[in-house]
Amino acid sequence: MFGDLFEEEFSIISNNHCGKGKKSKPRDFEPPAPRDFTNLSGIKNQGGTCYLNSLLQTLLFTPEFREALFSLGPEELGTLDDSSKPDAKVRIIPLQLQRLFAQLLLLDQQAASTTDLTESFGWSSHEEMRQHDVQELNRILFSALETSLVGTSGHDLINRLYHGIVVNQIVCKECKNISERQEDFLDLTVAVKGVAGLEEALWNAYVEEEHFENENLYRCGACDKLVEASKSAKLRKLPPFLTISLLRFNFDFEKCERYKETSCYTFPSQINLRPFCEQTEMDDSEYMYELFSVIIHKGGCYGGHYHVYVRDVDELGNWQLQYLQNHPQIFQFSPDENKVGLKEKHKLTFKSDFQGQDLQSPPQKNDVQWDSEKIPPRLKDSSAGCHWFDLNDCKVQPIKEKDIQKQFEGKESAYMLFYRKSLLKRPPEARGNPRYKIPTHLLNEMNAANTELQKKRAECDSANNGIDLHLHLSSCYTFHNGALHPALSWKESVVDLTIDRRKTLGDLRQSIFQMLESWEGDMILSIAKPLPAGLHLYQMLDGDELTLDGIGLADGADVFVWNGKEVGGTKVMTGPDHEPVVLNVLRLAEYNEGGKGQHFTESQHVFSCSTELGELHRALAPAGGIILKNLSGPEKEAKNWEVLVEEDMNKTVRSVGLTDGCSVLILDSHDQSFVNVSSGNLTAFTYDISWLQVKNFCRTGDEEKHVKITATIETMMADIKMKAIRELQLDEELANASCLRPVSGNGKLLSPVPEDYTVKEAELKMGSLLGLCHGKAPTSTQLFLYFIVGSDHTASPEMEIVVEETTSVKECLNLMLEKSGLSGDNWHLRRIDWCYEAGEALSQENATLKELNVCRGDTLVITEGKLPPKGFLKIPIWWFKSSSPKKHEEPAQDQVNGLTCQMDALQVSPAGDSAEHIHTDTDLCYAGNIEIAGEASLEDLKMQALTLPCCQEQVVPLPSFLRAWTMDSKRPGKLLRSNKQQLNAYRLGARVEICIEPLQKEENLGPHELLLRVQMGIPGERDYYDSTDLVWDISKECTAWALRQKVAAHYCLPVEKIEIAKYFPERFEWLPISSWIQKISKKKRKKKLESLQAAPYHLKDGDVIGVKNLLLDDTKDFSTLRDDIGKEKRRQLTLEKKKSRQAERLQHPGFSEEKLNMKHRKPEVALSINVGVFR
Repeated sequence: MFGDLFEEEFSIISNNHCGKGKKSKPRDFEPPAPRDFTNLSGIKNQGGTCYLNSLLQTLLFTPEFREALFSLGPEELGTLDDSSKPDAKVRIIPLQLQRLFAQLLLLDQQAASTTDLTESFGWSSHEEMRQHDVQELNRILFSALETSLVGTSGHDLINRLYHGIVVNQIVCKECKNISERQEDFLDLTVAVKGVAGLEEALWNAYVEEEHFENENLYRCGACDKLVEASKSAKLRKLPPFLTISLLRFNFDFEKCERYKETSCYTFPSQINLRPFCEQTEMDDSEYMYELFSVIIHKGGCYGGHYHVYVRDVDELGNWQLQYLQNHPQIFQFSPDENKVGLKEKHKLTFKSDFQGQDLQSPPQKNDVQWDSEKIPPRLKDSSAGCHWFDLNDCKVQPIKEKDIQKQFEGKESAYMLFYRKSLLKRPPEARGNPRYKIPTHLLNEMNAANTELQKKRAECDSANNGIDLHLHLSSCYTFHNGALHPALSWKESVVDLTIDRRKTLGDLRQSIFQMLESWEGDMILSIAKPLPAGLHLYQMLDGDELTLDGIGLADGADVFVWNGKEVGGTKVMTGPDHEPVVLNVLRLAEYNEGGKGQHFTESQHVFSCSTELGELHRALAPAGGIILKNLSGPEKEAKNWEVLVEEDMNKTVRSVGLTDGCSVLILDSHDQSFVNVSSGNLTAFTYDISWLQVKNFCRTGDEEKHVKITATIETMMADIKMKAIRELQLDEELANASCLRPVSGNGKLLSPVPEDYTVKEAELKMGSLLGLCHGKAPTSTQLFLYFIVGSDHTASPEMEIVVEETTSVKECLNLMLEKSGLSGDNWHLRRIDWCYEAGEALSQENATLKELNVCRGDTLVITEGKLPPKGFLKIPIWWFKSSSPKKHEEPAQDQVNGLTCQMDALQVSPAGDSAEHIHTDTDLCYAGNIEIAGEASLEDLKMQALTLPCCQEQVVPLPSFLRAWTMDSKRPGKLLRSNKQQLNAYRLGARVEICIEPLQKEENLGPHELLLRVQMGIPGERDYYDSTDLVWDISKECTAWALRQKVAAHYCLPVEKIEIAKYFPERFEWLPISSWIQKISKKKRKKKLESLQAAPYHLKDGDVIGVKNLLLDDTKDFSTLRDDIGKEKRRQLTLEKKKSRQAERLQHPGFSEEKLNMKHRKPEVALSINVGVFR
């Protein structure tokens, strides 16, 4: 998916049409590569847009879609040049799609860029990096195109090509009454799980009937009673292009995770849809469809990569030639590559895959049979438009049709299928003609762009043959310390010369003579190389007739211009045998107690690589001293040092491996205790010595003490513990009953460190704080675990236990219950989830902790209650009692989702994290728990909830008179729709709580209806009348203007005479909802009206909407007195938390305050395309 993430973009096509300019590339930047042998263009991946690329290529290779889009001219769509004008209605998305298609068809480049198109979508760079679903994109892109083309001749483009109708019918078996409902579709979604292929999936959906019988009866409207019936679906209208989305991704409710269905799923290249249609009397050809595109997903359910197989219907690509080139063992080209023939051993056996004819011809020389005709630009074949290509971002390559079968199953498998009606035939003039039906203005633009590309490539070719040489003039250099050094600055001593690499050395010499008019005598040119010691000369350049490329002169080479003998009167030794080497010379300094390890004095010396070690010893070491070498450069570790022995004194610096940056250590006679001369290695070296600090938590002394323990990364933890016990002056018998535990930044004791670990294996940083604590460290087969009782970790102390990793869950639970003083069998264990709350239950009581991947240092929660049977949910039920009408002269009360709560019920949680609304008994009461199967429906849950004692006194005629919510922070959260829906489909989770709200009338909300609580402000007071329910259909739009219209109609007020705001109860704040359109800069283009379900409103079911009637009240302040009180309580709570932290710092001055780094999962961002308004 990230294939072209780091590729530079270069485009001849101007990107400034939409007001957002691109920085121009440098003149010498390489233009994009031309198209390869396939003559087709790929699309660049912007980082995560492979899903977009695959869909765009499919639409491009749908000629009817492409030509319908091209038929819309500037008089209908406008022009991109006018997009910056404030009053111009420019339909940017179809215009940019036209330009992209024209580039893909005509522009001579390997891959096109979608940057302009995605900018027209309103996408930021973050959106281009996100991975999205191609099936979702298909629907959103079609919707954006439909909106963009309103009022044009292409307003029905999508419906004309992709719209179909499914009819659902229920037939009463008694009166034969047929109840039917039509559904429009642009793509068909079919099952993959448990199905062998596409035909079986379609058969199950559009042939098989569902029967209502026995206890599952259907209420017939004609009979007005429950009857037996049959339900079926048929395809009523078939579109010219059939898009099929495969449901590859499913959810495993046992593991509570998504997964990808990778089983074998076949689909034909041709399919007859007659068996699945309502009307079957037409000719077979009306039902025949041919496969022409397969979008493939490679990866898992949380990420992956898309590419697409497409059939080249118009034969725009070159397929056969590459096939011949890819099989050199069979085919052979003539020397001029104008003819192709079979190699000798394939003469009699090979038949052409393309024409169904023998490729043999009369024998020719060289044992090769050549086709008598020249190869045309596109090889002819009898099966027009049958060739397939794999378009994988920038990469395009031909494939065989049978390669599609490889995508039937596996992690890389088909995800979307595109079929076209077999009756759709292409005109002869479209075959092999990429310019067909492209508008003139786009043809002119692409011609100009191709001309510019050719010019740039010619300039680039010339630039690629030019090399820059750095000429160093001998008159500007001096020779000292073994190398050449500039007498002036480096910049003043170097002359840059650009020359064509195809010119000769004589031309170069002549150019230098012309530059240096005052040069006298011979001119010798030598290759030079800057080294750490200075500039060094190598071979002299000879052979004036040779080209610069032929003598190996590369771009950026350094050339020294001199007389070939001396520089500044000093003879210069040249060649690799006299390279200067810079050595770091170290000498031991006095040991510094306060520092880290051994200190050195360091200096640099330059020697020729041919210098003998004896000469090196005399220059550096004192009498009786020795030299050690370290070939690892600055890494001065004991194991890398080696003594230069007397026998090696006749060797050279290079022969013993000393190069630039190597270190040599000079030891005087009194420092040689570090060296074992017989083995030639250091026996001890203290450069990596540091310290750890250990604090006494055993409390055997009068107070807790700190000690510093010297250690290296290889020191054993057992040794550190013994040193700490001695330094702390504790009884050494404590060694058998104590352990070392790292202390976190906030003072928490972490899991004990095994004593057979080294400091490095324990992953301890030097200077870390360890605690000496009672208790043995766990062995390699034991687990150190934390556990708490109950889900509130602030109310229950955290306890510790050590158990064997082979302990079962049930045994571990019993040990924890025993340690916490609890008894009984009404308990179970849960893990701590990522937000430090009780999460997944350890339901397999007989499984070992190791089998369940419980690790050292994990925290488990002892939770009250037995686990429900497998497949069942244990759900706490809350009941809403109807509140008495609130008079506005009564004390201020808090209302959230229409429920009244007294202000004294606003309490602060023990953790002080947030304020929670705790409902009094008059409004929300706990009804009890129910156990219900996950396969049961929401209606079953409501019926079972009515059997609870608290609910039996309520009179409810039908389940549709009840409203069900999930509980979120002690208030209603998500509204559960559709009484017939299975509970598993809601993904409720193990910790869900449900609250039931009785209604005065029957309710059955649709998926696009939003339930809001609207409340009108009391004129002249900072308070509101009782809230009422408002059901708002958001299927068309969910914008601020639409909501204002709905609320105004609800209160029978003019829309311009109201103001509305959404209430955020957790912050005690109101956010006004305005329909004012912000004027923004041209760079960002016109911004579409954002959905209220997105940021910053995040509108959802149950939200409170405040309304101000401007006819009676012109104040636009939505806040109430209870909001002021709530904010003041939050402010006081913040101050108290700050004071408590300060007090904690005073009590524990030795610990630095650090918050636990708990990563919060980012919310998933929905894919969207911004479209202007063209109504």
